[in-house]
This record gives sequence, C-alpha cells and structure tokens, in this order.
Amino acid sequence: MPNLLTRRLALLTEDANRALLGGLRGIERETLRVDPAGHLASTPHPAALGSALTHPEITTDYAEALLEFITPAESDIAVTLDKLDTVHRHAYSRLGDELLWSQSMPCQLPPEADIEIANYGSSNMGMLKHVYRRGLALRYGKAMQCIAGIHYNYSLDEQLWQVLASNPDTSASPTQAAASPKDVQSESYLATIRNFRRYSWLLMYLFGASPALSAGFLRGRAHKLDTLSDDTLFLPYATSLRMSDLGYQNDAQSGLRPHENSLEDYVSALTHAVNDPYPPYAALGTKKDGEWIQLSTNVLQIENEYYSTIRPKRVIRTGERPIQALCLRGVQYIEVRCMDVDPFEPVGISLETGRFLDAFLLFCALDDSAPISAEQSACYTHNFARTVKEGRTPGLTLHRDGEEISLQAWGEQLLARIAPVAALLDARHGGTAHADSLAAQAAKLADPDTTPSAKVLAELRANGGSFAAFGLRQSERHAAYFRAQPASKEQSAYFDAMAASSLAEQRAMEAAPAGSFDDFVAAYRASTLCSHT
Repeated sequence: MPNLLTRRLALLTEDANRALLGGLRGIERETLRVDPAGHLASTPHPAALGSALTHPEITTDYAEALLEFITPAESDIAVTLDKLDTVHRHAYSRLGDELLWSQSMPCQLPPEADIEIANYGSSNMGMLKHVYRRGLALRYGKAMQCIAGIHYNYSLDEQLWQVLASNPDTSASPTQAAASPKDVQSESYLATIRNFRRYSWLLMYLFGASPALSAGFLRGRAHKLDTLSDDTLFLPYATSLRMSDLGYQNDAQSGLRPHENSLEDYVSALTHAVNDPYPPYAALGTKKDGEWIQLSTNVLQIENEYYSTIRPKRVIRTGERPIQALCLRGVQYIEVRCMDVDPFEPVGISLETGRFLDAFLLFCALDDSAPISAEQSACYTHNFARTVKEGRTPGLTLHRDGEEISLQAWGEQLLARIAPVAALLDARHGGTAHADSLAAQAAKLADPDTTPSAKVLAELRANGGSFAAFGLRQSERHAAYFRAQPASKEQSAYFDAMAASSLAEQRAMEAAPAGSFDDFVAAYRASTLCSHT
C-alpha cells in the first residue's frame, strides 16, 4: 500500500480538494536601526512610525533600536512579500539618515549600558513588556537580544485537516475521525512540528546566512571561532552562527524540551517552566532597589521566552496568555523561527525562499509523523547543531535511524520526496514556481559555494574580511533600493493613519484608571494557564 504522503497527495490532487491547499502566510522581519556609520542607533523608536505598543505592523522587539515589521496574513507569499516591501519603503521615508541593518547578527554594539531596552510607555501592559525585556537583559545579556531573524507564520485551510481525518486512507490514526475539529487540527500541527524537527537542518544548510559576526558581540565569552580580520570572527563551514550555541543559548533553558508529541505535553512543559523557580534567577530576585528587574524568578518569565526553532501558535485575545489561547481554542498556525535574514535581499527573504518554505512545510504536514522519543529528540538537536556550525564541511554526515548519512545525500532524498508536493502546489497556482524553487535548492546541495553562508564569506574575503563593513555596505544598497522608489501617497497615508491611531490608543491606555503595577504583575502571573495542568 502506498505510504501516507502518497495517499494524501492523491486525495488532494482531486479537483474537489485542491482548493484546500490554501491557508495563510505572514512574516515578521526584525532589523536593527543603525546610524550612517553602521553603529547602533541611540535614538528612540521614531514617533512617525507610531506606537511600538499598539501598532499592528510596525513595532520593536527587544532593543529600542530593533524594529519588527509584521505583515498581515495573506493567502499567497508573493502578496505577503509585497506588503513587507511596502512597509520597508514607508519606514525609510520616516527614518531620516538611519539605515536598516542587513544582517541577522548585530552591527558593532556599544557597551551593554548604552544599549537601550525597548520602551512601551507607562501603562501596565507597556511596563510589563518593558520589564520582561529587563529580565531578558539580566538573563542573556543585551547583545544577544540585538540578533534579528525572519519568522515565517504558516497555516493551512482548516477544512484540510477534516478531509484528511475523515478518510480512512489519509487519517493519521484510527481514532482521529472521532476527535473534535479543534483536536484534529492541533494534533495535525503538532505532527507538522515533529517533522520540522526531523528535517529543519536542511533549512539551515540552504538558507543560513550568518557564518561570521563582529568580534565584540561575544563580550569576552569563551569561544572556538576562527579570526577572519581584526573585528570579525567566523567558522569556515558554518551556515548560521545565529542558531548555534553562540546565539540563542541559556543554561536554564537547556533542560527545557517542550514535547511535541501532543498539545497537552507541550502546554504542560511550558506551564511548569513559567511556574518553576530557577535558583540562579531566584538569587537575583524580581526587584533591585525597589525597581523591577524581571517579571519572575522562574525558568521562563513568560511563555515567549522559550527560544525554539518552531512554535504552535494561536492569536491571543486582550489580556490572554499564549498558553491559555492554545488550551482554549487549539493550534491555529505555526511560527518558523530559525530563518536568518538574507543579507542579499532588501526585505530579508526572497520569493523563491518563500515558495520553498511552503513546499517544505506542506511536506512536513502531509508526511507520516510518529511521536518523538527522548533519544530521537537529542539526535535531531545534534543534526541541527552540526549543520549550523559545520554544514558546508565536505563529506559531513548526520545521524539518521542509528546510521550516518551524508548531508548531501539525505538532502537530495528529501528534495525528491518534496517534489510531488511542489508539483501539487504548482498545479493549484499555475506555473512552476515551487518546482523551480526546489531546483534552486538542489543546486546548493550540489555546490556548497552557492549557499548564502558561502556567499557571505566570499564577499567578506574579497573586501578585507570585516563583517561590520560588509553589513554596512549591504544596508546602504538596500536603503538606496527603497529610497529610489518611496511608498505611494496612498500607502504612506495608510501607515500614517495607523501610526496616529496607535499613538492615540497608547495614550488612552495610559490615561485609563489602573491598579498598581505590582498587582498587575501578580494577577498576570497567577492567571490560570490551563484547566488540565
């Protein structure tokens, strides 16, 4: 009997079901504001861009200078990227002489004390966001929180899961047909996440673009990087130092492995993490000299502190916590968090990459996905870690089913399995964009020198080896691209109106009667996360 992927593809090839291959795509792109010399901007978030607290499309992440552009969810990644392009063009018309940094790894950073933590005003919710970031500074240092990435938000038509579950040949399990639509969908997204864990090393090889960084980023930490120039460290075969232990790393989280085998397991693991004290954090306390320094002394202050490569998500309601939303209404979409900013693309990601991600994620959603054991989880973590630091090493092998297999051979086998998924998407959309994106990735497997990480190192070596100089040069190129064709009057009017509205909303929040911040934090921390945990 054909495998589950083949049977599901056959079902979805039928005319009546092809429309179910839609769903929504959204992108969150982070980027540091820098001055014309390529140093971190010391200016506050531009008022002309609106309120970072309440603006739905332009906000800040950790640092005051770390902008985050959030697109609306669209049915086609081409439309999503067009919207992202427009946000960039508008932002550049309001940034003065500042530039948007073109890299995932930060520009040359000032001393820790001079890196401003993002401010969100004086409302209790604004202060909650700010104090959370103080906690991040305390726990991880400010330099790590200046790292930027591309987050890819992905969902499929909710009817798709029902069609697959109701057909005996395409259901993931015999009991699935009897489950509620909410549970079927959540279970299906968790299965997608498990496959993503198995195969996401491939994304790091194909799209990793941070093989080097400014020497000052490490703040004197011990490392095993090589020196490329006076101000630059690198690893010769690295693909993404951002996703290595040099980027998102922390001892408290090292033992935290939210289980992807069920939503209940996932929620339970995170619930414990936001409620269980961590002794080194407890020793620091939540206040110093009467000032809040972190929201709690637990392993995680809030759920979002968990640094994972992918997350199950649900749009939250006002005052709701992420885990509450997942418990009450199930998984709505997944957020892919491991993608580096592409320094050769003005908006940080190309349409070709988006088309491949759509095919890759649909493959992860449709392929059989058994539960993951602790040993398998460790193996997947090892493959990912090896790829981000050594991915282009000639003859590199990864672990698969107790055996060693070359990265190139496994990658080629995966692309062959994804090919019919890409063909299905092309049949729905018309054209060959998804198949073409697969062909472009096959070329990278055949020749590591054509990967983004190799291209970054080639540019560095050809121009003196300075990461800072390369980053500034690319940032200037992108700025010229956007400034040459500003947003239209209509587009700017749209964003200016949103900015004004967001500022008014923040003022209203700050003017409204509110209890003390201490009480607000206590109520937030005590909010019931889930009835069954």
